[in-house]
Amino acid sequence: MKKLIVLSFALLVSTCMIAQDKKAQPSPAASLSQVVGTTDVTIDYSRPGMKGRTIFSADGLVPFGQVWRTGANGTTKITFSDDVTLEGQNLSAGSYAILTIPAEDMWTVHFYTYDEGRWSPYKDKDPTLAFKVKPVKMSETVETFMFAIDNIKDNSAHIGILWENTHVPIQLGVK
Repeated sequence: MKKLIVLSFALLVSTCMIAQDKKAQPSPAASLSQVVGTTDVTIDYSRPGMKGRTIFSADGLVPFGQVWRTGANGTTKITFSDDVTLEGQNLSAGSYAILTIPAEDMWTVHFYTYDEGRWSPYKDKDPTLAFKVKPVKMSETVETFMFAIDNIKDNSAHIGILWENTHVPIQLGVK
């Protein structure tokens, strides 16, 4: 009986300690799910905030011309339940890591077959799919990084990357 009381007390103390460790994350996790046509699209990512910083510029938090994990913390993961096209190029159903190279007038977007949550190993691999997209300057400011899926039609939509005053629309095609 004494062992049971000691074990119960230890369990209670460890549970309380775990509960105390729970804090708001600076770049909280997010998940976006949308059906486009009959294709399920899911994006799992983290959402950093501007916090008074300049984001996209030569000397910004995300410098022009350098590989960015397109989010915070780990790798941004996008999953398609069916084969799709992105900017007119074919991509098979499955899960992919997204890395981008922002520039003032043109972004390079890389999709890699998803292997793991750490983003740095992808930089040394050849992407499964790569294309360029023209960013759009917005008059509004987006404080917290986000993905959006909008302009949804029966067989297409836009996947948007939005942060600061930048919107990068990626044309998605489904069958």
